Amino acid sequence: MARNFAQQLVDTLESRGVERIYGVVGDSLNPIVDAIHSSSIEWIHVRNEEAAAFAAGAESLLTGRLAVCAGSCGPGNLHLLQGLYDAHRNGAQVLALASHIPSTQIGSNFFQETHPEVLFSECSGYCEMVNSADHGARILHHAIQSTTTGEGVSVLVIPGDVAKQDAGDGMFLDSTIATGRPVLYPDAREAAELVAAINAAEKVTLCGGEGGRAAREQVLALAEKIKAPVGHAFGGKMHIQYDNPFDVGMSGLLGYGACHDAMHEADLLILLGTDFPYTEFLPTANVAQVDIRAANIGKRTTVKHPVVGDVRATIDNILPHITEKTDRSFLDAMLTKHADTLEKVVDAYTKDVDKHVPIHPEFLAHVLDELADDDAVFTVDTGMCNVWAARYLTPNGRRAEIGSFRHGTMANALPHAIGAQFVDRDRQVISLNGDGGLGMLLGELLTVKLHDLPLKMVVFNNSSLGMVKLEMLVEGMRQHGTDHEEVDFAAIAAAAGIHSVLIDAPATLREQLAAALAHPGPVLIDGRTDPDALSIPPSITWEMRIGFSRAATRSVFGGGVGDMVHLARANLRNIGAAGAV
Repeated sequence: MARNFAQQLVDTLESRGVERIYGVVGDSLNPIVDAIHSSSIEWIHVRNEEAAAFAAGAESLLTGRLAVCAGSCGPGNLHLLQGLYDAHRNGAQVLALASHIPSTQIGSNFFQETHPEVLFSECSGYCEMVNSADHGARILHHAIQSTTTGEGVSVLVIPGDVAKQDAGDGMFLDSTIATGRPVLYPDAREAAELVAAINAAEKVTLCGGEGGRAAREQVLALAEKIKAPVGHAFGGKMHIQYDNPFDVGMSGLLGYGACHDAMHEADLLILLGTDFPYTEFLPTANVAQVDIRAANIGKRTTVKHPVVGDVRATIDNILPHITEKTDRSFLDAMLTKHADTLEKVVDAYTKDVDKHVPIHPEFLAHVLDELADDDAVFTVDTGMCNVWAARYLTPNGRRAEIGSFRHGTMANALPHAIGAQFVDRDRQVISLNGDGGLGMLLGELLTVKLHDLPLKMVVFNNSSLGMVKLEMLVEGMRQHGTDHEEVDFAAIAAAAGIHSVLIDAPATLREQLAAALAHPGPVLIDGRTDPDALSIPPSITWEMRIGFSRAATRSVFGGGVGDMVHLARANLRNIGAAGAV
């Protein structure tokens, strides 16, 4: 019996090292699922295709390799969209198999007909429909090569009847996929202008993002040479903050410490591999930006010194030409301000915390950070969980963090965790879930149970859409539609056959949380937290919005910052040591 295109596709994915495909079976997708059955690839049954795309995205981000999800025609395709938007914006290497109605019915308003090649165009770097089995072999190679090269999600639209056609010529599939990442060195003129700007400035601040994850040593070497405080965007937190003697915190709506002041008081701010989106937090006077993508430069603020290049290669290129600065006064002032800021607010979660009911979410996040493994993977829901993750999860170079930091969708934490746990069942994976986010894709608890994934699912259960409530308050609106009745997620998880723990007493929180994390199988931890944890002025107007947002970076919304204060204290010792030299 001749091999069909579905079998050719699956054989190709198997040869490319794909170990699993996330999806929901049905209709036009069935030929592909049948081919998977005869392969070494594991079919991961989820309850919503949205979760399939999230899971594939998380898998790819952790492994740096190709991951695959699939959806049946019409509604199945539409469910994929949300997760694919997230994966695409995160730069994950994801191939989505979007099955389609019979090819002869396209254009007839057939049952479940959509136009996937149009639907997926905005959330993919490559999206094509297979017109025949021979055509499919060709574009399958193109789709894999595109996403592996770093162009974002690839989507292969496959009519069910085409999937059953005899396989075509596999010439293109015999090609070796190019996986190398060339180093992009800066233009000589742009590099020289940046060197001149650094040498001319008395006070320089560095701000790193996700794009500098491979340049940690270079960023710290540059900071040492020019005595610059180093802040970070959320995307740079896990890579640049730990063991950083120049750390001054994070800027933005989730920010803390002295980062905002360091950026605005500097003579020169250098943005390193960050597409930080919030214009209102950025200065405009004298800004340099280094980014491998030229299109990112100047998108958020006025940039005087643009440099297109790898952050690592750029710093390696310019560092020998930079005159070393000896004056630490600006750096020391920012380190002191950073430590003072954190010291002033740390009491918010330590004073009488063992008596505060409902539990402070800051306290839950802080204890979770202390108890989690040194190499834990954290997945974080959009909303207030982003706040707690930004401020309380301590990076160390071994931990990983995944969230919808660019697309900003709710309900991402649990499906992201599913993909992360499939990568390594022996590695601790912890999802930080908002009650709103968990409720949105609640069915994925069944996925966790079905596959017996040892996930630790922590729910910050405050019966509120906390971030939406905050957004309304800072815009001077009345709160409406943000609060809902209490949901017993522990009971729901127990009904699904998952071990669960209800934590509503701060005095027993540490003991209960430690036991839950030590449980060998899946666990849902239902933490009943204070919906009013963010201390904000009682009356907020639209005119106050920007001022309040900026102030929030200094006050941390009245909350503490966990172990970050210890780093800040330690860095103050550098001031005295430098003065003694």
